[in-house]
Amino acid sequence: MVTLETIRKDMAGFLTKDKDIKCVEVRADTLDEALADAAVQFDTRVANLEYEVVEKGFAGVMGIAKKPWLLKIYQNPETVKKVVVGKNGEVLDTEDEEDVVRIVSKNGEFFIHHFGNDIVLKVTLPVGEGVPVSVDAVLEELNRPDTKKFDEELVKTLVKNGTDNEYQVIGEYTHEPAADAIFVIDISSDEMQATATINPPSIGGADVTVEQIKMALTKQGVVAGISDEKIQDLVDKPPYNLPAVVAEAVLPIDGRDAYITYNFETDRSKIRAKEAANGQVDFKELNLIQNVVEGQPLAQKMLAEQGKAGKTIYGRYLEAKNGKDVQLPLGKNVRVDTDGRTILADANGQVLLINDKICVEPIMEVDGVNIKTGNITFLGTVIVKGAVEDGFNVKAAGNIEVSGTVGKCTLESDGDIIVSSGIIGRDEGKIVCGGSLWAKFIQNTTVQVEENVIVTDSIMNSEVQAQKKIILNGKRAQITGGRLFATECVLAKNIGSEGGGTETLITVGVDPRAKKRLEELLDMQNNNVKILDDLELNITTLENMKKVRKSLPKEKEENLVKLNEQKNEIIEENFQYNEEIEKIQGRLRELKNIGKVYAAGTVYSGVKITVRDEVDEVKADTKSVTFFYENGFVRRGKYEQPNLDDIKGPEGYS
Repeated sequence: MVTLETIRKDMAGFLTKDKDIKCVEVRADTLDEALADAAVQFDTRVANLEYEVVEKGFAGVMGIAKKPWLLKIYQNPETVKKVVVGKNGEVLDTEDEEDVVRIVSKNGEFFIHHFGNDIVLKVTLPVGEGVPVSVDAVLEELNRPDTKKFDEELVKTLVKNGTDNEYQVIGEYTHEPAADAIFVIDISSDEMQATATINPPSIGGADVTVEQIKMALTKQGVVAGISDEKIQDLVDKPPYNLPAVVAEAVLPIDGRDAYITYNFETDRSKIRAKEAANGQVDFKELNLIQNVVEGQPLAQKMLAEQGKAGKTIYGRYLEAKNGKDVQLPLGKNVRVDTDGRTILADANGQVLLINDKICVEPIMEVDGVNIKTGNITFLGTVIVKGAVEDGFNVKAAGNIEVSGTVGKCTLESDGDIIVSSGIIGRDEGKIVCGGSLWAKFIQNTTVQVEENVIVTDSIMNSEVQAQKKIILNGKRAQITGGRLFATECVLAKNIGSEGGGTETLITVGVDPRAKKRLEELLDMQNNNVKILDDLELNITTLENMKKVRKSLPKEKEENLVKLNEQKNEIIEENFQYNEEIEKIQGRLRELKNIGKVYAAGTVYSGVKITVRDEVDEVKADTKSVTFFYENGFVRRGKYEQPNLDDIKGPEGYS
């Protein structure tokens, strides 16, 4: 049944909660910024906030006619931090479970005062393992000459249950007004502080009350900064004859200056080598390059805050300074997003802070690639002024230009690769190029390019694949050993070696990758045929045994099942191989450019020239010759200079 008393209790609970609700007004460009600002002021999380929209904001068009949001923001009272005081006076936050466990015990306290004609008592309960207030101690202090009477049972109840931080009347005393405590309020000359000095009462005199102090402050014109907590502490434990602060000016708070938050490491000394899963550090992976892509956010300006004005205790205005703005640190190849605060990359490359400005460099220059630089992976063009040493790799989304030599390394580029000196791969080097490759010479290296390979000196003992042409056009222009594949043509002065000691294979008129894949498929198919022959023999043996014996032992029966399953898997695999082989052979037959090999000097005996699928093995040295395909055969004709108008030098080179 709902009674008036129930409603009163509920209303009292709601009132207590309402007292905990605090509100701030925040003006900001976006809802998120306003809530983040309020979260800082309340020292809580954004999830604990609720808000009302006072004025709706508008982002504007291209920053024009922008209007900020104005919100009233509240903290949910159930999420307000509750604090406890540690033994050294520190505040412990109960939002943290570890802090709750470490709550320090505190003894209970009691305060007996004489207000008007009444004796009043306030009791605080102990915290943790603190010692509770002793009833005897309270009764002893009540035993004074001026005490008329008090309710001992009520005292015992209050000592046991506490007084909820309020004074409760427990008795009467003989009041002598002449013996009352007296106090004076002093105001500092700068209006920043008010103090109260209390002279103690004599026997029969009344203590100073909170209301008396507040009334005295009001009479002296104090309207701001009155501290209920300090006045209550002064009344509870008055430091007689000593001034105690009861009101302080509300000091102004200067606004925070605008600042830049960076999404990349600005201190290069903090960039560390990559650590493997086993804990070992790979000093080839130094992570010195911070790659970014076009449109990637690099930094954001946090706006300056407005200062919060203060007041003297007389209510006079104390001005606060607004935070200072900062300019966006815009360097090369960056732009500002539509919000006017976020800096975006305007190109692929590495992000750098140069002279306090954010720049994106699409070109990276290093003196050499070695232990000092580690491996390089870069979303742009890499220029190496020296050599790429053995064991170090370079990967670039743009071009790679190397002034020195390239050793036993891997170079991978989506663009062109230019090596002013030579490439010495020592059978482990690899070049993968999305454009064309220029080099002085290539030795013992695997090369795969999407366009042309242009060499001025020689190609030796290397496997070179070009989707268009392989051109050697220098004074030597020698191909010695290795395997070369080109879709359109191969041009050199001399091919092979005297005596034919080094195997040299030249293939044109085919897609090198498709040709290589075809060879791989044929090898795998042949291997499967051999496996099938063995399986058929084993299956036939077991089946004949089963016919004779009518049945097989369990192990052999299971083995027969497994052999048949393996046979079916290999047949299915070969079927898939056949489909892919037919597709590749069809593409190779459809190639319009049938391919040619040009040799201005000598093609030595032992060289094998393949045009499309036909092979011409050179039996004797042949001079000034062109190999081409005609009527199903490889033909030889006089050397003719091919049209190389489509071969253009790399950008920036002649």
